[in-house]
Formats: sequence, structure tokens, C-alpha cells
Amino acid sequence: MDGGGRLDQSLRRSRLKDGDGVGAPFDEPSLTHAHDLHHDLHQAEPDDIAAGRFAWFSAYSRKAARFADRLPRGFGAAATVLIIGGSLAYGAVRGQHVPAVVDWLKDARDVAANSVGFRIAAISLSGQKEVGRDEILTTAGVTGNASLLFLDADAARVRLMANPWIADAAVLKLYPDRLQISITERQAFALWQKDGHVNVIAADGTVLEPYVEDRYLGLPLVVGHGAARQAKDFLTFLDRYPDIRGMLRASVMVAERRWNLRLTNGIDVRLPESDVRGALDRLVALDRDKKLLSRDITMIDLRLPDRVTVRLSDTAAAARDETLKANTKAKKGGNA
Repeated sequence: MDGGGRLDQSLRRSRLKDGDGVGAPFDEPSLTHAHDLHHDLHQAEPDDIAAGRFAWFSAYSRKAARFADRLPRGFGAAATVLIIGGSLAYGAVRGQHVPAVVDWLKDARDVAANSVGFRIAAISLSGQKEVGRDEILTTAGVTGNASLLFLDADAARVRLMANPWIADAAVLKLYPDRLQISITERQAFALWQKDGHVNVIAADGTVLEPYVEDRYLGLPLVVGHGAARQAKDFLTFLDRYPDIRGMLRASVMVAERRWNLRLTNGIDVRLPESDVRGALDRLVALDRDKKLLSRDITMIDLRLPDRVTVRLSDTAAAARDETLKANTKAKKGGNA
């Protein structure tokens, strides 16, 4: 203290250096000293970080080693195979080679199955007439390399029934090397004309052929939208009238509700939507009593239950007009 009782140095400067005597003055570092200290700390920091990182890596390595010891033997090889397989699969998808890869895998499994005794040695087919043997086997997926073990019988049946000629199919595997395929075919029932195109159809309306071969030209002809589905019922009903059925050229469906009959002599018979039986009974009676179907007419309308409307042909109408005129002149001459 000075003579006035004050400290001759600040408290901050009263701190002691290590090894100095008590009360020895401690000078605060200058700015230059602080800068040097900060530089030294920065110089030491990379070494400290490296040491910390090494310690973390050592701990992680020890944990990874303990985890690897718990894995089953061969895990590394399996993981490698999975990685390679995944890479190949990704490449196949990216390169759009999936179908080729799938076919190759199927061939490989069939070869393996054939080598142990599952080669298809005998194939029994039955029921085929319109569909050829080669077409049946190809559709069913039976090739030269196919094995009985991996042949999907249900899928083969579905593929066979996609053929319009095949109404039903059965595929039976008889191990170790026999295959039996039985099919039930549809029969050609009628010709169906729609929008100017003629198809061969079965009794259930299934289109069997998009064209007409000469052997089908004798089938009955039905025309119009909806005619294929209703042809069987209508033609079966028409069989009750053999004289009319024998003169039938085509059955024409109108608005999917009723039928017209086009006869071979050119007469168009218009049937009602309901009570077709009554209309045909009247037609038969008129033909029996009046020889209606043998006359020179073009249309017979049976849609009204209380009357029959007939349209004469142009020739018959002209002749009728001439006859009426002659009769009129004759009557006038007689009155004179």
C-alpha cells in the first residue's frame, strides 16, 4: 500500500506465477503473447482431432469384429452372391432383357428336371378335330425341352380354352413322364353377318372363324347386332315350322328385339316382338289356304295381331293397276 492506504497494484496483477514468491508481481500477457498462444492452440488442434478420430475408429472396429463373429458361417459369400444377383437383375431390367432371362431360367430348370427322369416321353391327345395337334401342344406350352415336373397344368388349361374352338380342356400329368390332354370342341352352328362381315359362330354365339370356308356355306345365316347370342333359341323354335325353315334364306334381328325372315323367293316376313308362335301359325294357315307364299309379293307384315299386311312386287302392283283400270273401263262401257 502507498502512504494513503491504497493498493499500489491492481488485484488482477496480484496473481502469482508458479514458483514465484508470495507477493511477487505477475505481468499480464501482452497482445503479442496472446496471439502466439492462440496460434499454438490451432497448431495442436489437428493432432487432437486425429487422435479422437482414431479412438472412435478403434472402438467401431472392435464392435464390428464382435458383430462379425456372431454372423453364421458363409454369410459373406451369400451376401456377395446377393449383391451380384441384384446387379444382374438391375441390368436385365434396365436393358429390357427380363423376358430373355426368364426364358433362360425356365430352360435351365427344365434341363435339370429332364436329367433326373421327368422328361415328357408320351403325350395322349383326345377330342381334337378342328384344332391341330401342333397347335394344341404349342398353346399348352409343351415343347421339346419341357419337363413334366415344371409344367403348370392349370395354366395350360387356361391357355387352351382361350382358343375359341375349345369349349373345355383337361390337362393331366401322369408321373414320371406321361401327359394326357383332353379337349371338347365347339361346333360350327351358323354364319353371322354384322357390319358387312360374315363370321362362323358356335351355338353359344362364340365367333370361331373370322372368314367363311366353302364347307360352312350351308349353315343358316343370321344378321344384325345381337343375332349371334339369340340365334340358337330362335332357329330351334323355327324348326317347328319345317316348310318355312326350308324356305329360309336369312334371319334378320331388328333392334335386338325381334326377327324378320328373308325367304329364298325374296319375301320379307316381319315377325312381332312377342307371340311369334301365333304369327307363324297364321302365316302357315294363309299359305295353306291362300297360297300366300307362292304369290308375287315382297313383304308380309305379321306384327299386328288382328291383321296381315301384304306388299306386292312392282310387277304385281303394275299388273294389278292395269287390271283395275280395265275393270273400271268395262264398267263404264256397260253403263253407257
